[in-house]
Amino acid sequence: MRILKWLALAALVAGAAILVLRLVFPLPDVSGRPPEAALAPDTQGRIGRAFANPIAAHPGQTGIVALGNGHDALASRLTLADLAETSIDAQYYIWHDDTSGLLLLDALHRAAQRGVRVRLLLDDNGIPGLDQLLATLNAQENFQVRLFNPSTIRRPKYLGYAIDFFRMNRRMHNKSMIVDGIAAIIGGRNIGDEYFQIGNAFYLDMDAVAVGEVVPETSAVFDAYWNAASVFELERVIKGAGDIAEFETRIAELRQTSEARELLDVMESSARAAIEGKVAHEWTQVQLVADDPAKGQGVATQDQLMISRLAQILGGIDARLDLVSAYFVPGRKGTEIFSNLARKSIEVNILTNALNTTDVLLVHAGYTKYRRDLLEAGVKLYELKLRGDHSEKQIFPLGISGASLHAKTFAVDHRRIFIGSFNFDPRSVDLNCEMGFLIDSPRMAAQISGAFDNAIPLVSYQPTLTPEAKMVWIEKLPQGRTEIYQEEPAATWFQQIAIAAIGILPVEWLL
Repeated sequence: MRILKWLALAALVAGAAILVLRLVFPLPDVSGRPPEAALAPDTQGRIGRAFANPIAAHPGQTGIVALGNGHDALASRLTLADLAETSIDAQYYIWHDDTSGLLLLDALHRAAQRGVRVRLLLDDNGIPGLDQLLATLNAQENFQVRLFNPSTIRRPKYLGYAIDFFRMNRRMHNKSMIVDGIAAIIGGRNIGDEYFQIGNAFYLDMDAVAVGEVVPETSAVFDAYWNAASVFELERVIKGAGDIAEFETRIAELRQTSEARELLDVMESSARAAIEGKVAHEWTQVQLVADDPAKGQGVATQDQLMISRLAQILGGIDARLDLVSAYFVPGRKGTEIFSNLARKSIEVNILTNALNTTDVLLVHAGYTKYRRDLLEAGVKLYELKLRGDHSEKQIFPLGISGASLHAKTFAVDHRRIFIGSFNFDPRSVDLNCEMGFLIDSPRMAAQISGAFDNAIPLVSYQPTLTPEAKMVWIEKLPQGRTEIYQEEPAATWFQQIAIAAIGILPVEWLL
């Protein structure tokens, strides 16, 4: 009884503390804020003029160029920012204070100085150490920054979870950049060196740059988030802008570093090539699929969720599904869906990170709970292994093998492909806001399927079941050799124990 009394007292004290902290650190009131809208497409600017004829020649269609290479993905963003003449609208989950992050912030700043209206929407979880710099940029003319579900306590920022957990646990995972209302980049990449293959540790990912029919809808989705109740002007949350001259000095010094010089010298931009007519877009039907921003408040209805709309648009799968998901936790429902497809003799291939390439052990633990059920149903699983023996092998169009997987894409029946931010895990389904393009493209879909048929088996472990129902991992080696692992490759005893323990805990909804 005494223990129960102490627990009740502790709960009462904690509740009172939370109430007091919420009063001391309240969320700003944005209920009376007038909505802002995207500017009209700039058809007379350089980007608009470059694509005027192709857009006119393909009414109702979207032109797509895939960005599988990290350097290209960064260069294309820099190109569009440098050519912008009226507007840049960008939203990202993570933005790092590193070479690529600073180069892109500089490109946005220089655009604002030219008179371009810059709106930058960032998830507050993904901007560690950037408070003062963002406040400095936000104070400049033509440059606005807003934050999604910010912590009202800035130091330590994560104390915000203690006083408002359920709001803070909902994040904006969207990634998009729209320039002059003409061109849009959307996909799985955040802003940071590891997402653009800068340095030795990087992610495999995929983006696409689009012009045409889908761009106004992408702008409308940005506006919906920009004006959402979960989004707050940066100046209402962060105080104290710095001196913009300090930022400019830092950028000048960065550009003189060998890393930045080498990077800027060798980068080739698909966006620039397309503008100059050296690369042709693939013109096809593209549908934007996105969560309603009400999901950020936890009040979205089922029909406002991306997963529901994606399922409706996708319809049935006739012969083959090739899925790439860095963080794959299918849950019971997803496992049932994939298993039922496989039992109908539909080929189901799934690539995710192996234990030694994942950066989130919790997610891998969630995945392992369903691995055997999937295999028993006939689903083929591939786990991307740590870079090493086959670092020269390409996983086209995802990039270079051996890095940690971050892409979220799938191909259906050699006809359609999805490129976006959505992971097949509980967070993407229920908590995080997500978006992506569903593209009708037999050519791009065939590239994903071809990767599963050729390169992926050579750069991954393939878990499978023996006739005795024991799980083993097969690794294909050069000269046709194979190695069979009886236990999860590269797993330490600690990791195996941790995975087993996590599997018991009721935390799957957070993964």
